[in-house]
Amino acid sequence: MNALEAAAVIAGGMGAGAINVIAGSGTLLSFPILLAVGYPSVTANVSNNIGLVPGTISAVYNTREGLEGQAPRARRLAVGSASGALVGAALLLTLDSDVFDAVVPILVILAATLMLIQPLVAARVAASREARGRSASPQTGAIAPIVCFFAGIYGGYFGAAQGIILLATLGVLLPDALARTNSLKNVLVGVVNGVAAVFFVIFGSVAWLAVALIAVGSVAGAAIGARVSKRVPVPVLRGFIVCLGYAVAIKLILT
Repeated sequence: MNALEAAAVIAGGMGAGAINVIAGSGTLLSFPILLAVGYPSVTANVSNNIGLVPGTISAVYNTREGLEGQAPRARRLAVGSASGALVGAALLLTLDSDVFDAVVPILVILAATLMLIQPLVAARVAASREARGRSASPQTGAIAPIVCFFAGIYGGYFGAAQGIILLATLGVLLPDALARTNSLKNVLVGVVNGVAAVFFVIFGSVAWLAVALIAVGSVAGAAIGARVSKRVPVPVLRGFIVCLGYAVAIKLILT
């Protein structure tokens, strides 16, 4: 990797860190850059996951106020998230890399589409809350760990937009304010990314230079994102991420 490529990877990590603070789905920026500088797709995915863990920790810290009183719930749901992350990470490393190459364009399109419809999802969640007056049945409470398990599989395997998936589903299932659900979501995403990262370090092929560059960039980007989040029009940023995601998917399909 030359100096220009290293700078591009740092910039990708910085952009991903900032985007994750403001809107989520930063992987749609950092992952394609690792592909562009020559890393194989699975190695790029593994290294990107590990490199973005510091940014995930930062997100949990910055939204910690919303976690007050949620420790029992977080522990219960984290079991499902961690179990799913192990399954997803194991699938990534045990299945042939051609399988990942085949499905990653679909996953990128899914992530970009979820980013596109995020405002609609948020509106539906709010409407659902209003309709049921923030009450939840025991059945919906029992479903939440199962949802976290399957979201964890997705997060351990690829990860982009897993936060949107969790926020949309938990926002409907759990009787709590959306800001508190978002704080809980950050914890669960952190659990998934952390568990998958440990699995990848032990069993995977890690490009440590890429990890270091992404990590440095993501920490700086998270700090920048926290400061400028109120100045950047979220619809503009969302449009950029969606267009980038679809462009990356098209390129992956054609190559």
